[in-house]
Amino acid sequence: MKSLSLLQGNSFSIYSRQLAVGRERRSTPLYAVLSSQFILGSSEYTVDSLRPSVPTVLQTAVRRTAVYRLLLTAYCLLFTAYSLFAQSLSPDAKVSLITVSPGAELYSSFGHNALWVSDPMQGIDKVYNYGTFDFRTEGFYIKFMRGTLPYQLSVSPMYYTMYGAQAENRSVTEQVLNLSQNQKQKLYDYLENNYLPQNRQYAYKFFYDNCATRLRDALKAACGDSLVFSRNTIEKEGMLKSFRWWMNKYLGEKPWAKFGMNLAIGLPSDRKALVQEEMYLPDNLKLHLELATIGGQKAVLEYKSLFTKLQKEANSNTWEMLYSPITIFALLGILILLFTNLQQKKPKVTFLFDKIFFGLIGLAGWILLLLWIATDHGVTAWNVNLLWVFPFHLPLIFFLKHPIGKKFVTISLIAAILAVVFSVLDNFLVGDSAIPSGASVFIISLIARLNFLRKRV
Repeated sequence: MKSLSLLQGNSFSIYSRQLAVGRERRSTPLYAVLSSQFILGSSEYTVDSLRPSVPTVLQTAVRRTAVYRLLLTAYCLLFTAYSLFAQSLSPDAKVSLITVSPGAELYSSFGHNALWVSDPMQGIDKVYNYGTFDFRTEGFYIKFMRGTLPYQLSVSPMYYTMYGAQAENRSVTEQVLNLSQNQKQKLYDYLENNYLPQNRQYAYKFFYDNCATRLRDALKAACGDSLVFSRNTIEKEGMLKSFRWWMNKYLGEKPWAKFGMNLAIGLPSDRKALVQEEMYLPDNLKLHLELATIGGQKAVLEYKSLFTKLQKEANSNTWEMLYSPITIFALLGILILLFTNLQQKKPKVTFLFDKIFFGLIGLAGWILLLLWIATDHGVTAWNVNLLWVFPFHLPLIFFLKHPIGKKFVTISLIAAILAVVFSVLDNFLVGDSAIPSGASVFIISLIARLNFLRKRV
């Protein structure tokens, strides 16, 4: 649900700067928009060079002749009238929800939403997109990892959105919204206010504050109580699903991304998403608008397919299955069990394998722990995967030949057993385990290995 593409993100920033210049001109005093050549009769002066000496230049220019005074006054009146007129939508204005289907890249796996305000009478063609960020942000990667990277509202013409979607072979649909003139104006003013430099940035939250939820809230702000969403979930069973369940629905064709994201997020993701919260996914917002009403009338006036992605030939999934997380971790678990069984027959063993094995798992555990306590993602807290990707596996490797090592092994063994118990209960109560699929055999082999070490350390 992030930016449609890096190219599009860059295009957004370029167009945003152009719009910002236009907005600045509407709010800048007259001396900053009049050509200094007209006032001073010289082409070597520019608007920027004029600003430092504004009072002196204006006084000199206005005092030269009464004609200039009248001209300046007339220009002010005309410019003010134009600015006020440009802020009002005409009766021909159209507001649409644009939905872009999921793409092949991880960042585009969940699709995208934007609001399109089109008013040919006023020359307005603006797509409001809350899913962009700036790679030039200081400390970009650190802020991205910590969940503090500021996302921002960007504005672009519709053809930028279409270009990006077609380049990535992603379908685009348009839902023309059934808004009154007053509601269109309120929504337009709301979006324009959000686009002000001091308002356009926000703290992105994957489940709670993203490109879809921002548009849902914008529509509610413009329509008030007249906008009524269905009280029913869009799932056929009619039962609320967890945030994790909805996430996994869109990651079916990306097994490693699915494994990694389920490994990183915690128990907040297993809470049932309310009907309003289902709309954190772009497709869900689109479907809920189809069922919604505004003032007792259908919320969507017209549905259009602007672009349909080209269907590619399905590739065989044989190779994908061979290197999927389920296959890799199952094979790794089986090898560990066989290796452990082999070592049980030897009177003396070395712990080189265990130092490497538990060192890697322990390091991964500390990364998960930092995602919980040192980031602001909001969904990485209370991660039960820490029971088997255990941070204390790391210090364990330094005490394998020390009496205290047995205590470390016992604690790690108890934690791994609790992970299995929790996984079973989670599947029974929630229906979607917090522990990634494919890790079961691996955790069993981990328990077997720890039990072996408990006897040998």
